[in-house]
Amino acid sequence: MAPMTTLKGDPFDRTLFESVTKRRFFFTESFEIYRVAPNFQGDNRGLYDYGPPGCALQANIVDLWRKHFVLEENMLELDCTVITPEPVLKTSGHVDKFADWMCKDAARGEYLRADHLVENVLASRLARGVNGPSKNSPKLDEATAAEYQNILAKIDNYDGPELGDLITKFDIRNPDGNGEVLPPMPFNLMFKSTVGPSAAAPVYLRPETAQGQFLNFRKLLDFNQGAMPFASASIGKSYRNEISPRSGLLRVREFLMAEIEHYVDPEKKEHERFDEVTQLRLPLLDKGTQLAGQTTPRNVSIEDAVKSGTIDNETLGYFLGRIMLFLLKIGVDPSKIRFRQHLDNEMAHYACDCWDAELLTSYGWIECVGCADRSAYDLTVHSKFTGTPLVVKEALRTGPVKVERWQASLDKKLVGPRFKRDAKAVQASVEALDQPLLEKLATELNTTGSVTVDTATPLADGSSSVELSRDLLTIQKVTRLETVREYTPNVIEPSFGIGRILYCLLEQVYWHRPQDVARAVLSLPLAVAPTKVLIVPISAQVQFTPITRKLSSRLRAFGIANNIDSSGASIGKRYARNDELGTPLGITVDFDTLANGSITLRERDTTSQVRGPEDEVLQAVKNLVDGTESWHQIAGRLAPFSAHGQNDD
Repeated sequence: MAPMTTLKGDPFDRTLFESVTKRRFFFTESFEIYRVAPNFQGDNRGLYDYGPPGCALQANIVDLWRKHFVLEENMLELDCTVITPEPVLKTSGHVDKFADWMCKDAARGEYLRADHLVENVLASRLARGVNGPSKNSPKLDEATAAEYQNILAKIDNYDGPELGDLITKFDIRNPDGNGEVLPPMPFNLMFKSTVGPSAAAPVYLRPETAQGQFLNFRKLLDFNQGAMPFASASIGKSYRNEISPRSGLLRVREFLMAEIEHYVDPEKKEHERFDEVTQLRLPLLDKGTQLAGQTTPRNVSIEDAVKSGTIDNETLGYFLGRIMLFLLKIGVDPSKIRFRQHLDNEMAHYACDCWDAELLTSYGWIECVGCADRSAYDLTVHSKFTGTPLVVKEALRTGPVKVERWQASLDKKLVGPRFKRDAKAVQASVEALDQPLLEKLATELNTTGSVTVDTATPLADGSSSVELSRDLLTIQKVTRLETVREYTPNVIEPSFGIGRILYCLLEQVYWHRPQDVARAVLSLPLAVAPTKVLIVPISAQVQFTPITRKLSSRLRAFGIANNIDSSGASIGKRYARNDELGTPLGITVDFDTLANGSITLRERDTTSQVRGPEDEVLQAVKNLVDGTESWHQIAGRLAPFSAHGQNDD
């Protein structure tokens, strides 16, 4: 992998970059002052607070996300609770399967995520050219280097035992202290708690916003007047108990997610707007490429990727294209984006195809957006557990058709007295049986006289199944006319980690002025920049105050965030510190303003300036913010300006 560079192609220095984000208070570790407090036993790793520019940047990214997806696609937005009862996440599979593999350094008592440990150690050895945990290890030969690279290319495809084999084979140790680690073991990533004083009702902090959307599917479908396909969306906090939080905002325990659940007919995964993205080319790192030990993506049009089956269907391809366009809109470097397809071992238990939009940073390629085809998994399991049909019913356009179906019937007169308070659970479990299982049970019932049916909820005696005899249960094939088609929708889910996107974007837009690493710049686009305009009076004299206040008020009336800096520092220093905040535009008020009302407009990246009457300059600012005019166009119609004492020196 090529080393990370700044926006202008210089070597990326993370120390210099982090000094900018800390100095300008984009974000900071939570409870930071308690780290030096005596007897503090808490663990604040993976928890962060956003400062003023970080809050504004995050809000602007979310606002653009909402416009790009929710408004553009006419999505139905939800705000669901964070606290989730255990049965919901047990049903979804998260209680049993939402885990990472971790290793323990027994000597230090430190826990490490196994795949990251293997990845970081092998990458470090490749960089150092040695084959071993110490500086005195033998040099890395070509065959071993090639083996390392092959492992790194498919690191996400290894399960726990396989990671353990790699740790043993290559003598992989904890980089901090060089200690040996124990074999990997699974660790569930969810935070568990209880509700109420009795502590008898276990709950979890949600690890994603998706489940609340699925549980409201029936209400959403009714709200949408039964029309399919449609999408819901949710923006909110999620929580994951990361094994070893590191890398700043990239691996945290509390984070903001923006998720979409697009419900689609499983037999019609075409998208009516697919033609809008067919010619968009994506850098795709598919399964085959990764398993061949390669890490270079192929640049493929979405149309060709769907036709070849690389991307499973049109709707999935459409959203991958929309994700790409969104990332470009907020300022992500197109040369530092790739879409990586999940390998079989890393595929979520609910997914049948999944792609990650990854962004290149000084930490390597970072997953920022996942786009999965969750099939009908979620709606199916929640429907089975609750006995609530989460289905779509559509009138058959071809008219009534004869259908043969297996039908199960319970003798309610006998079921009630026999099962008492469990009767409803037994009834719901029988109603939830699908056609293949009913056919199997019908044969078994005729042969043995009884069958065992799994129950969605535990019965009063704690059992999870019930035996039903022929006198209670009848299963027979019936023929009927159907005028309605009933199906469980599939779900295409784009899922965005807003904090990761924010951090990766900051790294990618960072650079410094030529020959001066101390003059850092964040080239954030106007659409997401925390502050759009800096207003700078030439001096702190009181006669400039009414003018700067009026300019600020007029910009606010346009809905444009701005800031006045009337400090005693030179104009160059005032612009320099706002370049570090990513402020794209600057207005200078000077003595000529007092005389004729003209003002100067500065563009951050080029530092070029133009001058004109107040009304014309403010209209130019509005046009730039609205995207109806470019700086090149503005510079072509307003007079260029350069004056000693008002430049960036």
